[in-house]
Amino acid sequence: MMISLEGFEPVAVSPHKQDPAWKHCQLFIKDQPNGVKAELKKCIYCGKVFQGGGINRLKSHLAGRKGNGPTCDQTPPDVRLSMLQSLDHGIAAFRHRKSQIVANPHHSPSELDNSFAENGECKLMVGPDSNSLVNQEEDVGISGNGVGLGGNLTNVPLEVDNSYRSNAAMHRSAGVPKLNFSVNQEEDAGMSVDRRVRWRGGTSSADTGSGSVDGVTKLSNVSAPIPIAVGSAFSEDTQGRSTGFPNSYWLENEEEVGLSNTNVSARKRVRGESAVEAANAGTVDNNYEVKEVGNQQIHMAIGRFLYEIQAPLDVVKNSVYFQPMIDAIASGGKRTIAPSYDDLRGWILKNAVGEVKSDIHQHMETWARTGCSLLVNQWSSEKGKTLLNFAVQCPEGTIYLKSVDASYFIFSPDALFEFLKEVVEEVGVVHVLQVITNTEEQFAVAGKRLMDTFPTLYWSPCAATSIDLILEDFGKVEWINSVIEQARSVTRFIYKHVVILNMMRRYTFGNDIVRLGVTRFATNFTTLKQMADLKFNLQSMVTSKEWMSCPYSKTPEGSAVLDILSNHSFWSSCILVTHLTNPLLRVLRIVGSQKRAAMGYVFAGIYRAKETIKRELVKREEYMVYWDIIDYRWKKLWHLPLHAAGFYLNPKFFYSVKGDLHNEIISRMFDCIERLVPDIKVQDEVIKEINLYKNAVGDLGRNLAVRARDNLLPAEWWSTYGSSCPNLARLAIRILSQTCSMVQGQENQIPFEQLHKTRNSLECQRLSDLVFVQYNLKLKQKVHKHKEQEDVGPISFDRNSIVEDWVTETEMPLEDNENPDWMSLDPPSGNTRLLELSVDEAEGLGSGFDDDEIFIELKVVKGEC
Repeated sequence: MMISLEGFEPVAVSPHKQDPAWKHCQLFIKDQPNGVKAELKKCIYCGKVFQGGGINRLKSHLAGRKGNGPTCDQTPPDVRLSMLQSLDHGIAAFRHRKSQIVANPHHSPSELDNSFAENGECKLMVGPDSNSLVNQEEDVGISGNGVGLGGNLTNVPLEVDNSYRSNAAMHRSAGVPKLNFSVNQEEDAGMSVDRRVRWRGGTSSADTGSGSVDGVTKLSNVSAPIPIAVGSAFSEDTQGRSTGFPNSYWLENEEEVGLSNTNVSARKRVRGESAVEAANAGTVDNNYEVKEVGNQQIHMAIGRFLYEIQAPLDVVKNSVYFQPMIDAIASGGKRTIAPSYDDLRGWILKNAVGEVKSDIHQHMETWARTGCSLLVNQWSSEKGKTLLNFAVQCPEGTIYLKSVDASYFIFSPDALFEFLKEVVEEVGVVHVLQVITNTEEQFAVAGKRLMDTFPTLYWSPCAATSIDLILEDFGKVEWINSVIEQARSVTRFIYKHVVILNMMRRYTFGNDIVRLGVTRFATNFTTLKQMADLKFNLQSMVTSKEWMSCPYSKTPEGSAVLDILSNHSFWSSCILVTHLTNPLLRVLRIVGSQKRAAMGYVFAGIYRAKETIKRELVKREEYMVYWDIIDYRWKKLWHLPLHAAGFYLNPKFFYSVKGDLHNEIISRMFDCIERLVPDIKVQDEVIKEINLYKNAVGDLGRNLAVRARDNLLPAEWWSTYGSSCPNLARLAIRILSQTCSMVQGQENQIPFEQLHKTRNSLECQRLSDLVFVQYNLKLKQKVHKHKEQEDVGPISFDRNSIVEDWVTETEMPLEDNENPDWMSLDPPSGNTRLLELSVDEAEGLGSGFDDDEIFIELKVVKGEC
């Protein structure tokens, strides 16, 4: 049965609902003709929708605990752990109450049953007849990004054990009353759907009427139904099975009833051991409260330390070394002794230097095969010094070499050239394919001199910097700037008031509307995209009764926000801006990726950006405005043969072109051959092997190789299937292994400036080693992190410089009736899966490159350079 969402409206979860699972679902409500509100709960991670069953059913879904319906395979690990702990906490609390009742002989079975009901709202109904096992228990699935309300939901029927029906029929013939299971849709529905459906019937306290009130026996929220007999609350038969259950297989199957993650006492109980002993064991082994208090004390100790040393708080989520440190301390137990000051600047630092150098040697062993890029990053310290950091990048990662105080020669091309030349020679001229610097003119002059001195390498400006400048210029276009300012007025108002910010996060299901980008200018367009994705959520908020009743909505600022979010022209312009800039943001993420070298993708990315702008605006006089911006900022990169050669050698793109490649790409491929292959004989062999590549001869044409064009990284593809053209494959691997931009690190957190002002030679060497370790550990963790950039709240002071235009008021705040209280602020959930597709950025580049106008413009720009 297809269930339509027509009539259902998204609503904010009531603050009275305290169960943690409510933060991980969307709630939909519909008024029914009978006056009862129908409710749907949707998992924000996988899109599964639940109708009825209580919040415990969703909690089991998030926790991955089987036995209570389908489980979610996309729940983040921290959320899954939290849900498991919440479920176990409920079980432990129930067992504690149960043990108290068992220990008191004055309690009647009826009182015992009622105590069970305190933990859940599931009722076992004994009635004359029933045609259904479960009332309104349906699983439905929904596709899409979860934001819109249109479309249908696909019904997924419950799995009902066929043996239940046969057993039920047998019991009816034997005069056993029929059982009807109904669920009260409260927050903590006790017995799971799966357990109710799998209860195969049999004798229980309900059959005899003991422990019942008005024909209703209430059951608790337990891992499996516990039969209750008169005279003994937890009696077992001589076969070790629970009385009244003719078939006890499902009790022994822990995974079936969700006991695989519970404690020993739960497993002992269902296997027939003493209930009192099991309850006592549960009291000792499941002292959840004690564990929580212990964790809080540990967390407070960590917090005090980080606050006192003024450490950036995002280290706890961004550093891959934080949790291993906690684990190492915990493994040492009470005998763990903190290192001393002398230890940290002595033998520990010495060992750390040795570990880093060992990693560097492993990187250097790959340079002969893959080549490397020398990265020269310029930045200014808080005291105004200009420093240059030198690093080397290869597929194994990036390593920091050294830092130079360039305050006195930064504007001298001759001095820059000498320093660049010296570092290239240190790394090895035969290994360096390119030197990447900033885009300033003095670096361009020094870079060209470097190419004249070393004819086997290229100088290249940083691609990420160039794209950021393009985005800056886009933001200066009048109509785009107007859209950005309107959007900023909305976000400033929302992030100014706790009440409004909490309301917004409820309507957006925990998502912030300010989305951090890599830079300030990227943040402008990532935020516009975020707002466009959450358009209907924001419109629902400003038209809700909650908004209307809020005093801030009646202020001039609040009225302006309502006007903007209700304005069709604003949303149309916002969506158009995101269409124009999304391809550029994609290129920015590609060139900054730590997962794949960007050289094989950046040319296609810029091509797609220009193609998208042309398709959106259609008229030449309109799209040429933005093409000119791109060409002006990218002109130093257009003429760089490495980008075109990377496109040519990427099999994903090369074989997707219909007909011949454009002459400009082929010409630049030949430029790379002449420059990067100094041996003339080898050059001739490479040209011959290009024909094998064109015709996919030998292993290049195998079905395996054809399928791998889209699956393997291009350098890996050549390494695997390029044996028939070894010289071309060797060149391809070296080109496709290169990056296109510099690493943007957090240099302000490393004492570079102190390094350059220390006069004592011994202490200077020690500090140099410390900086060497610190920077290389930061670079190393960029490779190991699962996510390239962790989500950080937009009003977090750790990223304030990037988002201040979106959350900071243009004037100093005046005295307000509201006393801002950050403690009452609901944290963002970071559930960006609602808004993004989990598709690799490079996959969106597609195939087909046949727009001659783009290549003609490319030739014109090359001529101007």
